[in-house]
Amino acid sequence: MTPSRDLALRSMAACWMIMSVVCLVPPRASLARAADPTALELLQTIDLKGKSGGLDHLTFDGKRQRLFVANKTNNSLDVVDLKAGKLLRQIKGQSGVQGLAFAPDLDRLFAALGGGGLVNIFEGDSNKLVRTIKVGEEADNLRYHKPTGRIYVAHAEAGMDVIEGKDFSELKDIKLPAESEAFQFDIDNHRLFANTPAVRQVQVIDTEKNEIIGNYPVKLADKNFAMAYDAPGKRLFIGCRKPGMVVVMDSTSGKEIKGVEIPGGVDDLWLDAKRNRLYASCGEGFLTVISLGDGDAYNVVEKISTTAGASTSYFDADTGRLYLAVPRQEGKQGPEIRVYQAKP
Repeated sequence: MTPSRDLALRSMAACWMIMSVVCLVPPRASLARAADPTALELLQTIDLKGKSGGLDHLTFDGKRQRLFVANKTNNSLDVVDLKAGKLLRQIKGQSGVQGLAFAPDLDRLFAALGGGGLVNIFEGDSNKLVRTIKVGEEADNLRYHKPTGRIYVAHAEAGMDVIEGKDFSELKDIKLPAESEAFQFDIDNHRLFANTPAVRQVQVIDTEKNEIIGNYPVKLADKNFAMAYDAPGKRLFIGCRKPGMVVVMDSTSGKEIKGVEIPGGVDDLWLDAKRNRLYASCGEGFLTVISLGDGDAYNVVEKISTTAGASTSYFDADTGRLYLAVPRQEGKQGPEIRVYQAKP
């Protein structure tokens, strides 16, 4: 074989080897997609109006596809038309608005106002004010208990007021050892679980008697503000701020099972039962996704960068959409709502 022919054959062999390696190794972007799939896809951003400062809780009217936002700094209750993707109206004069709840069967919207310790009740369609009820100071978290048609509203006077959703009569003020933050209902067992961070406990309340029947200590972390509940699995998920952690607790015994580290400043925590996940909106600037595996296996699978102060959210299990309240940022005309779709 001539030297020139030998050199040509060697060059061809080297080229084939290089091409084989290139074909076997996928591009970097493809590797990233395969290893780190997106659990929440950003679909759109909806502009609101108002000055810089914090937004508080959200609630949802599925029939009309409306999102209600406690625009606390602006002292307004913002109504978002999700079909049109725009702000429909702002209900002014809602001093220090914080907790919100929509009752579909009553077609009424309930808003807890920190300023003055009030609960305002609005018609579902027109959002016309129907009634104002005085409750404890700094009225905050508020939830609708559908089986009884009652509204539970936590306030700073270490208590929780119970209101009849139909006739607005006040039933009872449940005395607590400290101010309550997030709470969840255990419908089947007629119980309510309420975070009381000042004493590092979860209060267990009988919703038939509206009395405390026990408490669960929170030992793995401090500042237990957020909460989600898995009724079939009998698991409470307690979102804590010091350090940032989701504490997993047996809802029957109160035993702490595991602590999962998350970014700081969690304010809302949502269970996606269909996809076996938790979504935590953290004021440090992240949406955190936690997988729920068999045998109490819990792992952070994704941290989505958002913005500092974006700590409140709402998850609609029917559509798999999560709505994140984002405070006004520099260069923007107002706050915004970021709409995410759970995948797959």
